[in-house]
Amino acid sequence: MFGRFKLPITLVVVALIYGTLGYWLVEGKDLLDAFYTTVLTLSTVGVGQGPAQGSGGKVFTISLIFFGVMALFTAIGVGTEVVASGEVARWMRRSRMIKRVDRLSGHYVVCAFGRVGRAVVEELRRQERTGVVIEPKPELAGTIAEHAILHVAGDPTDEAVLRRAGIQRAQGLICAVDSDAANVFITLTARALNPDLRIIARAAESASVDKLIRAGADEVVSPYRLSGRRMALLAVQPSMREVVDLLDLGPDIRLEEVAVRPGSRLDGLTVMEARTRYAGVAILALRKPSSTVAANPEPGVRLAPGDLIIVLGPVGILDRMAD
Repeated sequence: MFGRFKLPITLVVVALIYGTLGYWLVEGKDLLDAFYTTVLTLSTVGVGQGPAQGSGGKVFTISLIFFGVMALFTAIGVGTEVVASGEVARWMRRSRMIKRVDRLSGHYVVCAFGRVGRAVVEELRRQERTGVVIEPKPELAGTIAEHAILHVAGDPTDEAVLRRAGIQRAQGLICAVDSDAANVFITLTARALNPDLRIIARAAESASVDKLIRAGADEVVSPYRLSGRRMALLAVQPSMREVVDLLDLGPDIRLEEVAVRPGSRLDGLTVMEARTRYAGVAILALRKPSSTVAANPEPGVRLAPGDLIIVLGPVGILDRMAD
């Protein structure tokens, strides 16, 4: 936006310099009086007693008026156009958004607002997590703004753009760009900026999975493979539809990872006791510290600080469970 004001501002500054030097040289005024007379002339207020009596001064004043008025009207025209087009309002919204992003910590950065990125943002909102979208396509800015999503415009492969999105303070990064090469580069850059960042990357080609892992991704997801598996499952075993629909996670059902903290409600309970106390919640898996994930843990296993359990159930019960 400010680039459009360069020419009119330059013209106004040149007019001020031209007028000041002219009155100083032609009329012999000191620099302050020359500048004062120039400002009065350009503002159309006039110079009080009228311009200098000399013919040279009159000719110079006429030239200053023509040049100065042209410069001022150019500046006013550009300013009016910018205000009428809504650029000022958009600039103010971007400024407020940048300030909000600068205050964030522990948020999630989503690269690209395509079909996958939109689904990610919806799920983050459902989980009541804060997400910041990086989107390089200007035509999507309006759609993002309509959904009141925190947004940073720019190329997510650019380190400066990742920094503006607060990648160094973020908890997670979702690389949802439709280019595997771009996702690899984003992963490499983000991992260097934030070694503790949890990175989930999208891979369209199976050959890209190893590259993304080596680049620093914690998990790699292939949307096409996942959707293909689901379609095959529904075709071969139609009765599995209800279970699959559960995993779509409606507004009242959530699949969540719960950490067992010292003194929490889960600390010291066996898996069976936890299932009994929180009826309606399914404990799907358990991971002990320095161990792999065990699906369908034994009922007698006792939960301890540092354990992670994967649970599926109503949101209200899961919130109590995590206290």
